[in-house]
Amino acid sequence: MLKVLAACGNGMGSSMVIKMKIEKALREMNVADFKVDYCSVGEAKSQAASYDIVVASKHLIHELDGRTNGKLLGLENLMDDAEIKSKLSESLE
Repeated sequence: MLKVLAACGNGMGSSMVIKMKIEKALREMNVADFKVDYCSVGEAKSQAASYDIVVASKHLIHELDGRTNGKLLGLENLMDDAEIKSKLSESLE
């Protein structure tokens, strides 16, 4: 199972929207077995190690360096479906 974590500054609005966009992108990419969670970057620091991919804004993702063996995806535009799908696709190659 692919495990993805979406993180934002407070773990409320933005990360939940990113979570839904990630789920949509993975379905469109025909990834069948996945789980997407969301939280704040502060919470992600202790949780990132158990995820294959961690997604956050480009200006926050550096806070998670060294916290996971998985891939860190920094987004320029959190609401850009195409960017999310493209970066997920690259990370799954």
